[in-house]
Order: sequence, then structure tokens, then C-alpha cells
Amino acid sequence: MSRVAIVAALEREVHPLVKSWQVGEKEYEGRKFRFFENGDAVLVCGGIGAEAARRASEAVIAVFEPAVVYSVGFAGALDSSFKVGDIVRPKRVVNARDGSSVGLDGGDGVVVTSPSVASPKQKTKLRESYGAQAVDMEAAAVARAAELRGVTFGVIKAISDEVDFEFPSTEQFIDSSGNFSERRFALFAVMRPWLWGRVIDLARNSGRAARALCAALEVLLASKNLMGHVPASETAPP
Repeated sequence: MSRVAIVAALEREVHPLVKSWQVGEKEYEGRKFRFFENGDAVLVCGGIGAEAARRASEAVIAVFEPAVVYSVGFAGALDSSFKVGDIVRPKRVVNARDGSSVGLDGGDGVVVTSPSVASPKQKTKLRESYGAQAVDMEAAAVARAAELRGVTFGVIKAISDEVDFEFPSTEQFIDSSGNFSERRFALFAVMRPWLWGRVIDLARNSGRAARALCAALEVLLASKNLMGHVPASETAPP
């Protein structure tokens, strides 16, 4: 049994943390998952998007029976005061699909989970609609999986793109399992020289966010001060 489960989207988000962890593969409901283990912590990279996050959350909860499950990874800033590498620990997560939300203990601000990557224009709408400071694509799905199984839930996100960062949609490079095809994306980018500067910025920002996220997770795991979900504060849309 692992005391702490961590659900990320992509391995590159958490590589600085798990590069020396033990890796094993287990099957759950016909799908194989790679689990990274270190002491009483286990981490799984489920893929991009709500459905991928839900499957990974269900798998890690069923296989390892953790006391708490965290949704971690990159988030986009909705507030201009947030910069690349800033850590976000929200007090509430809102699902943009249906308006439902879940409260957290010890956090600050709001993260909204969107079904797609948000452009600067969409970020403005999300901020105005939900009073959110950051947007991701997985936290609400992990929260739902944890709630259904009676597991404490927490969130730690790192800002990877600031409020005005603009980049063409990358959803065409994400398959049905939530995997991102770096090869197809590279071929797409190399044929568009006008994107090269932003691709470089994206890579640099992602690296900085990953290092900040993993540093925060190392502190969390060392301190055992686990902030989590407060079931009584869960709300549903009217």
C-alpha cells in the first residue's frame, strides 16, 4: 500500500522527480500503466485530458490503495501576476464542463479544468466565468475519481504558460489515450519557421515548470504535510 499517489499527464512534467524511482508496469481493466515508486509514494502518468486522467486515477487507487491522490502537472496562467514556474495550490477546483467544483484544505485561489488547451482569449473567458487563476485539463477528473472511491484529493500545479502566451492548437497531436506525439509535433513545427521562436519558448518554459513542480513535490513528500480535499465543501451547479 502507498500512502501518496500522484497523477500526472506526461512523464516530462515529472522527470526530475522520478528519474531515479523504481518503474514497474501493471494492468488494470485491460490497460497497462507504468508506475513509478519510491518509498510510500507512487506516481502514474495517465496522458493528457480528463478521460486519460480518470483512467489513471482509477488504476492507481485500485492497485495501490493510497490514502491521498494528487493531481499534478502543468497549468496555464489566467492571472497576469502568475509567471512561468510559479506553483499553484488551489482552494477550489472547478470543472468547466458542468460547473461542479470541489474544495481543498490549505490552498488558495481557483483552478478550472477545461476540456481543451486555452488560448489567450479563452483564458480571459475562463477567468471571468469562474474567478480562476489557472487552467488545466485533468484536475477535476482526478478529483471525481478520488471522491467516488473515498480517497483524499489534492492539487499541485506549475505554471508553464503565462496569460498572454499564444501557440497554435496542439490537440491534433494527442491520441485517444492522451499521449502526445512529439515526433509529429516536431515535423509540424520544423516546416513552419515562424513558429520556431515560440517552440523554443515553449520548451524552455516547460523545463522551468517541470523543475519547479518537482521541487515542490519533493518538499511535500519529505514533509508529509498533505493538503487535501474537504468532502463537505464539494458543490454542484444549480
